[in-house]
Amino acid sequence: MAQKEKSFASDYSLKQVPKSQQKSWISLFSIWVAIGVDLAAVILGVQLAKGLPLDKAIWAVIIGSLILATICTITASVGAATNLSTSMITRYVFGKKGTLAYSAMIGLSLLGWFGVQVGFFADNARTAFISAFGINWPTWVFSIIAGIFMVGTTLYGYRAFSKLSEISVPFLLILMLIALFIALRTHGLPKTQTSATLPFGSAIALVISSFIVGAATQPDISRWAKSQKDSIIGTFFGMFIGNSFMILVSIFMSKSLGSTDMMKMLIMIGMGIPGIIVLSLTQWVTNTSNLYSASLGFNVIFTKVKFRTLVLILGTIGTLLGVFGIYNQFVPFLNILGIFIAPVPGIYIAEFYFIKKEFNRISDREEPKSIVWRSMASWVVGIVVTYLTTDAPTGLGIIKLTQIPPLDGILFGFFMQLLLGYFAKSKKDETLEVEKP
Repeated sequence: MAQKEKSFASDYSLKQVPKSQQKSWISLFSIWVAIGVDLAAVILGVQLAKGLPLDKAIWAVIIGSLILATICTITASVGAATNLSTSMITRYVFGKKGTLAYSAMIGLSLLGWFGVQVGFFADNARTAFISAFGINWPTWVFSIIAGIFMVGTTLYGYRAFSKLSEISVPFLLILMLIALFIALRTHGLPKTQTSATLPFGSAIALVISSFIVGAATQPDISRWAKSQKDSIIGTFFGMFIGNSFMILVSIFMSKSLGSTDMMKMLIMIGMGIPGIIVLSLTQWVTNTSNLYSASLGFNVIFTKVKFRTLVLILGTIGTLLGVFGIYNQFVPFLNILGIFIAPVPGIYIAEFYFIKKEFNRISDREEPKSIVWRSMASWVVGIVVTYLTTDAPTGLGIIKLTQIPPLDGILFGFFMQLLLGYFAKSKKDETLEVEKP
């Protein structure tokens, strides 16, 4: 019984990860590569292949992935330094009451995306099984199967999907390289270049946007790092390789085979069964991560509920979204939540690296404040800016800054927190000077 309880650990959802449980960079690296090698990357690769010549598509992926990896490495470093989850970090940044709104939003967002991915997986798995085996099971069957495996892995927490990533990553990379080699050898690349219908800047923005909101939850993984160095190496290279590899493979295969469906492309070159394996493993790791972070977020709200109980409840809800095929109705709502989440990484980066005021409470073993108003003000400004720069129907789209609305939110959240934080510190210093005898 004791061993079972140890296996179903709380994953330190409400406290710091102890040194005895911290991992080397290879663990973080494997997870981020596995998360990056997913179907969303395939779809993005097809978009870039259709809209840009090959050389420009490649450069868009490299530049976009470098920017994304840099942002994620900075947010991950906060998790590695504090050994706390994102939602626990925001307890110090926004206060115990202030963070409830963020934890609810990030929990709902990731739970929604879990449901979307379950349904997305089921649709593609059904197509794959019909093509490869002639098996025509209902979509809901694949949704239930996917949900069981994904929830089961999340129950065992970080240790489980870390091990799954370490096993699957080499296999996935080799399998996709073999598929790419066969495609290029049998079909080659078209001699005429695609005319650019997609602006190069927009292509870079698409690559960055593919995971920019995910930058907020980097501490959920990086809190397990042994050191800042492990966090930097594992996150930067894992994010860069993970985000760029599958997009580039998709670009080359789409150009070579003239198709926009990865599963059909794999079947065309005689790799239908390996394709099913790739599909299963990539979505398994990616969606386990979604449910894991969603559960960490809700655990800060429902502190008396055990982590694994939340995983079971939330995983069941997310799976049912896939089973009943209503997940697509949530996408507009999830995009709106993304507007609210985007500024948060910028705010806690500014607080941790420059203001430091609230994070000193961790080392001093003090409880967070009830609410930190300057952080809440920075959040509101970041939300407004993100809303104004996001295109309709999700936002107003009346101003353009970086061309990447979530990045606009991060930057404005950062600068507002910096400004208000320094103003608060200077006012405190003035007060101390007045009080001196």
